[in-house]
Parts: sequence; C-alpha cells; structure tokens
Amino acid sequence: MMHTSSTAGNEAGHEAGHDPLADVSGQSVGRVGRICRSPLGWMLIGIVGVGAVSAVTAAGPGPVPVLGAVAAVVVYWAVMRFVARRPMPEIARHGAVREAMLGGALGLGFILVSALVIAACGGYSLSWAGNGFFSVVASAVAVQAGAAVTEELMFRGLALQALERMFGSRAAVAITALLFGAAHLANPGATAWSGLSIAIEAGAMLGAAFLWRRSIWFVVGLHFAWNATEQLLGIPVSGNTAEGLLSVHVSGSGPLTGGSFGLEASMVTVLIGVALAVSMFVLAHRRGGLLPRRRVAR
Repeated sequence: MMHTSSTAGNEAGHEAGHDPLADVSGQSVGRVGRICRSPLGWMLIGIVGVGAVSAVTAAGPGPVPVLGAVAAVVVYWAVMRFVARRPMPEIARHGAVREAMLGGALGLGFILVSALVIAACGGYSLSWAGNGFFSVVASAVAVQAGAAVTEELMFRGLALQALERMFGSRAAVAITALLFGAAHLANPGATAWSGLSIAIEAGAMLGAAFLWRRSIWFVVGLHFAWNATEQLLGIPVSGNTAEGLLSVHVSGSGPLTGGSFGLEASMVTVLIGVALAVSMFVLAHRRGGLLPRRRVAR
C-alpha cells in the first residue's frame, strides 16, 4: 500500500537536497540507504532483528517469551518506521483486540474440529494428565504467545508484505508458505511430508488470513490459539512436546494421526486447513486484498 502524501514529501526532500543518508558521505551512503529501503532490504533487516529477539527470549522462563514478543513488535515498528518508511496499519492498536479474538476463535475451532475428527476415527483418545492447572496454562500462554508474535511478524509482517510488493500477493503467499514449512523441518519427528503439510495448512492458511484481514493481530490470534490448544490437549506442537492439561494416546495410521510430529501432519488437518485457506483467499479477493504484480508498489 502507498501513501501519496509521504511519497511526495520524500521526493520533495530529495529534490531539495535534504536526504539525510546522502548528506553523510555522498552517493555511496545514499545507495546503501536505497537498498535498505527496498522491500528486500527492510525484509532482511527486520527478520534479523525479530529473529534475534526470538532466539534470546523464546526458551526463557516465566514471562520472558511474552516480553520477547513485546520487544519484537518494537523492533518491527522501528524497522518499518525508520528503514522501510511505510505506514503500519497491520499493527494498528485500534481494533487489535477484536482482530486477535476473531483469529483466536478460528484457531481454536480449527484444532478442536481436527482433533475431534481424528478421535472419532479412532486415532486419538484423551485423558486428564494431572499436571498443575495454573502452571500448565501459564506456561502454554507465555511460550505460544511469544512464538506466535515473532513468527507472524517475520513471515507475514515482513516476508509476505515485502515479497508481495515485488511479486504480487499470490506468489508471496506461495513463497512464504514454502519457507514456513522448511523452517519446521528441523523439529523433532519432522519429515518431508510434515514440512509440506505445514506449508499447506499453516503457511498458506496464515498467509490467506493476513490478506483477508490485513492485520497482524488476527494471524497472531489464530496462530496462538492453534498452538496453545494443541499443547493443552497434550498433542505435540509441530513435533515439540510439552506438559498439557490432557494426555493424548495415539493409535492408528500416520496419515490419520500425524504420527510423532503431531496433529499438523494429519491428512485431516491438512484438508480442513486447505478448505479454510481457500475460503479466506476468496474473501480477500472480494475485498480487493489480492494484489497482482503490476499494481504493487516497488
């Protein structure tokens, strides 16, 4: 998206010779500035910054992952404000709670329906785990909130929006979906199929959700509720196991249950995820949210 007023202001500043980057040491610094302000430049700078925050805080005790999420939002804001020099309606505070709750409801429903279908087919049986209620819930909220915020800022906030400006919305979703799947290949129990399933059901669906709502808070809510619900049900989250309120007992074929990687490698989840992704693509298209390459700002 473009703001003609800010664009005109920048152009006027350059014509008047007031480009602060060029004023420091001439053309070479100006060239570096233009590279940094390009979609590829601010995407890489932002991913490094948010990724560094995630690496330091993701496995921290207590509320550390939540504090990391807050720090990641600050880094994202700074990169968009001072490097990309673009508006940030996707992280607007107005309506943020509503968007997060709508996304959370979708994520909760997605996982509950998937798990119930698998259980009805004999793949899962659940029992009370007997772990401390408040400690388990607090841990799940902190860890999954940190993961949801940092991953969505990197993949949908930075990568998808930058690639969208270069190649259009459809290609951006396809590329970020594949990258999202590849990023999960190092997880416990991961296989080529689990990476592909994550790309299809998560990467494509979260990308479509962002194009539909154009809100980071919506996809963060969806992502958070998805992962937190899995953890509380005792189901591995992309292969990672943690204490839940329930314990899941798996029986049945890998295509049904997802095997050791968990529910996300189940064909049931993939099919439901595809249905949701297609629905949100249609809604995004109706709202004019799918941008072809020729209309994208460079």
